[in-house]
Amino acid sequence: MYLIDLLSNADLPSFRTLFNEINVDMGNGQIWEVLVISCGMLAVHGVAVLAIAGAFHKIDWFMTKKRIYGASFLSYFVAILLVIASHLGEIVVWAYICVALKVFPTNPQTFYFAGEMYTTVGYGNYSLSEQWRILPIIISFSGIFAVSMSGAALYSMMGALLNSPSQDPKSGTGF
Repeated sequence: MYLIDLLSNADLPSFRTLFNEINVDMGNGQIWEVLVISCGMLAVHGVAVLAIAGAFHKIDWFMTKKRIYGASFLSYFVAILLVIASHLGEIVVWAYICVALKVFPTNPQTFYFAGEMYTTVGYGNYSLSEQWRILPIIISFSGIFAVSMSGAALYSMMGALLNSPSQDPKSGTGF
């Protein structure tokens, strides 16, 4: 109840006012381009993960039909490597975006920043100019959602690999 009373008595700005203040504080329109690129990267990642999972399920079905059971584990391992490669590729893309925007003076620092933000490790101590303060939030959200999509696909593949009826990826049950 204390929080509700506090919020009802507070002089809170409207969402539009808050949004406009944040937009002015950033001081540039490039962040909106970065946001659109981030959404595009998530869409491409989603399609790539679906393609990897689809290929795995076809290979798994074929191998099971031919009664070649060890090959399914190998195809799962390859799928994991492809998913990891897609994430590393996205970190490199983020690094290139940050280099193009001249967020940091050196390329290695930019790569480490992109990797730490994408994986939400947050180990480094980076000071960003005011116009780029929202960039870590955008990179972190793209990493979180990309890893979530990958995790769901790998879970689906593992369910098919273990051939458990409660984890059948086509039925939607067990999730």
